[in-house]
Amino acid sequence: MCRLLIFKGEPIGLSHLITKPSHSIINQAFDCRLRLDARPVNADGFGVGWYDTELEDSVPCVFQAITPAWSNRNLHRLAEKIRSPLVFAHVRASTTGALSEENCHPWIYGSLLWMHNGNISGFTKIKRHLQNELSEEFFHFPQGSTDSEWAFALFLNELSKIADPKATSFPYVTLKEVMLLTIEKIKCWWVQAGVQEPCRMNFAVTDGRSVVATKYVTSSTEDAASLFFSTGTSFEPSKQVNIPPPTYLDDDHQPRPAEQYRMQKYDKREKIVLIASEPLTFEKTDWIEIPCQTLVIVTPKMNVLQFPIIDEFVDNVYKTGISLTSKTFYPVE
Repeated sequence: MCRLLIFKGEPIGLSHLITKPSHSIINQAFDCRLRLDARPVNADGFGVGWYDTELEDSVPCVFQAITPAWSNRNLHRLAEKIRSPLVFAHVRASTTGALSEENCHPWIYGSLLWMHNGNISGFTKIKRHLQNELSEEFFHFPQGSTDSEWAFALFLNELSKIADPKATSFPYVTLKEVMLLTIEKIKCWWVQAGVQEPCRMNFAVTDGRSVVATKYVTSSTEDAASLFFSTGTSFEPSKQVNIPPPTYLDDDHQPRPAEQYRMQKYDKREKIVLIASEPLTFEKTDWIEIPCQTLVIVTPKMNVLQFPIIDEFVDNVYKTGISLTSKTFYPVE
């Protein structure tokens, strides 16, 4: 499975997320430690999406390539020069779809970015149902062949029923509602197809102002793909960590020591939120694991909200929450 990273906060240089931390997403491309399958390498391409606050339009920029992230010189150079308040990054280990830039996450539509870690099991049996659900516009939207991009097309189709999908921003409640409907439809088709292998749907979407992400699996006994979050006021190198740092290749392909980062908390208010498939640091106190069957929202005001997704696969520890088809939402206390 893939690895993904989300950053929201004060503008930060991409290198502080992508290349420099000791367990950056580039390092996770060849040294991921929490994947459910046995493959430790995510070398089937990568993508980085970001928003530029100095530009008037709300359309994000994406850089994608089919090379392994650790060996792409342009990625290292761009990471040193680009700053952004909201970043999506993804390294790919393909489950469906060929090795091509069209199949690399994240994808853009208007102001929206979308990415996925996991798989829609039995997708060949589900795909026709999904396509039949789409309007003409969104049927022709996917340029690649992945289950992830088709899931985005379904999300956009559902969004178009209640809002203009080309709008510059959306209420986070709208993004949340559409995300739940997207998962519900895929789950129903999966059940109808009689597929035994569970779907793992760690989806993430943003309009540049708020973020909605999920950790979800169509099983009550198997784990979803890993997902963690961290909040604080500053994500910076720490001089107090005594772990020998690993190395990474700089933009000249020369080995440089990676840095041990920490999420610092200088204030009660969160100024930074990180969501990642694997922690970027080795400090356990920096990170909180997101439970299975959970939807996470990062609001424009930097509040992190977690909601259990209530359906037949939810664990009994969830007594209140949101159903996949309900429009009434109850926050977790």
